[in-house]
Amino acid sequence: MNNNSSRTLWISIGAAVFAMFLLYSYSQEKKAEYDKRLGTLKQVVIAKKDILEMSTIDDTMIETVSRPIDFIEPGAIENPEEVIGLVAAAPIKEKEQILSTKVLRPSANTGLSLQVAPNKRAVTISVDEVRGVAKLVRPGDRIDILASIETGSGPSKQVSVKTLFQDITVLAAGVNITNNIPRKVEIGANNTMNIRNLNGDTSFSTITLELSPEDAQKLILLQSTNPGSVFITLRNPNDRVKKNMPSMNVNRLKGGLDRAPSSMPFRRGR
Repeated sequence: MNNNSSRTLWISIGAAVFAMFLLYSYSQEKKAEYDKRLGTLKQVVIAKKDILEMSTIDDTMIETVSRPIDFIEPGAIENPEEVIGLVAAAPIKEKEQILSTKVLRPSANTGLSLQVAPNKRAVTISVDEVRGVAKLVRPGDRIDILASIETGSGPSKQVSVKTLFQDITVLAAGVNITNNIPRKVEIGANNTMNIRNLNGDTSFSTITLELSPEDAQKLILLQSTNPGSVFITLRNPNDRVKKNMPSMNVNRLKGGLDRAPSSMPFRRGR
């Protein structure tokens, strides 16, 4: 390679480097201009695909992107963890920003079905003051379910009480649902509106429980064949222990009473 060719090569390389420098400087200048005009970038959560109304949002439906601050809508959610598990209050289109006004936490507003855990079922049973702990049960309480079962007939007839299910969640008491504002709006005569506080309400005659599909079958069978045989007991919310409870019948009860120590000590007279 002669000196002229070598000089031409180096001049070409230098020109290319200088052109790249000019291009980089121009791009940085334009970026600074856009940042000044549009604002700095910020993370925002958008829909990765169309989300239907009343759908529960999971991580496959959303993604996080950077957008200029001036292009972020009011109420847009920045943290994807705040969206997962919420319910779409209205249809959300693909690439649309997820707004706090378009999502709801599972509650009475989203219906009862979204409050039922996966692989569980909601089942309703009848209660009264005796079978339902004086109707002092509220949504969110945890209960045990007992059954009074008759077996045999005539002289061999026997009644036994069995604890069927333990630590069961109460989803609703009448129409009062978990996470719902405890009130009921009634329209009276002349379209007058009456708002009834349900905090102390005992007018309900049913409660709705969360059970496995198998346990739901058992409970429905029991209610169908032995109406009025189902009782509930109320738990402390911190008591999550399940015990092996044997059936109780009259013979076992009498045996336990016979063995029970007297509550009052016997004192021999002087």
